[in-house]
Amino acid sequence: MTQLLWPNGTPFQDANQEFSPTITPYFAERNGKHATIIVFPGGGYQNRAPHEGEPVAKWLNSLGITAFVLNYRVSPFRHPAPLADAQRAIRYVRYHANEWDLDEQKIGILGFSAGGHLASTASTIFEIEGLEASDSIDQENGRPDLAILCYPVISFTNYFHEGSALNLLGENPSHEYRVSLSSENNVSAATPPTFLWHTADDAAVPVENSLLYAQALSKNSIPFELHVFPNGRHGLGLAEDDAVVGKWTELCGSWLKKQGFAE
Repeated sequence: MTQLLWPNGTPFQDANQEFSPTITPYFAERNGKHATIIVFPGGGYQNRAPHEGEPVAKWLNSLGITAFVLNYRVSPFRHPAPLADAQRAIRYVRYHANEWDLDEQKIGILGFSAGGHLASTASTIFEIEGLEASDSIDQENGRPDLAILCYPVISFTNYFHEGSALNLLGENPSHEYRVSLSSENNVSAATPPTFLWHTADDAAVPVENSLLYAQALSKNSIPFELHVFPNGRHGLGLAEDDAVVGKWTELCGSWLKKQGFAE
């Protein structure tokens, strides 16, 4: 049941870059209007990790939450193509909310690693300069109602993941460009409540990324919950094989219940 996000042509795409972003639904077995979360798998803006897609959607289903996995554009596409796909996905789900028995005011996003950067960007930048509405879907509100960031890439100026920066921004981006897409600089009063988790010894994406974002949320009085586990490699996903880090799903489930998202 995978569906095209942009049936009439994809913005920020030229003849040498052919890819059609899609969204795959995983409907929860639940009666009445309920919450949904769109999942952005990680992969350094070079690919999309399968273990951070469908398994996560099925975990959300177990909480009574309908999930969607977004197959967004990655390299050779550059910013703002992935963000355009993320915003379109939020608007797409909101547009179809009544049809799918979803609560249009309870649409969240969840991202891992570079997908976490995409989720943080979608949480802080709600309009893309130069992108005009192409249909009625684009008229919908593109702001998510909450965000879950799992070992996210946040900054491109401090403690940054070079691969994600290269794939999203291109070679030798200016300092100003790096700053503009470092999400700790873009948090505002409009940023939604956020759940974050990271491991303290993450060797690929330093924990400081989550700490910087949490600090920015705090400065802007945005409700957040942050968990830092002492050990664990990057890219753990649901972390089902780690008795300690694997508790993040239980913690997140409790947080989602407090937000009125989970059963």
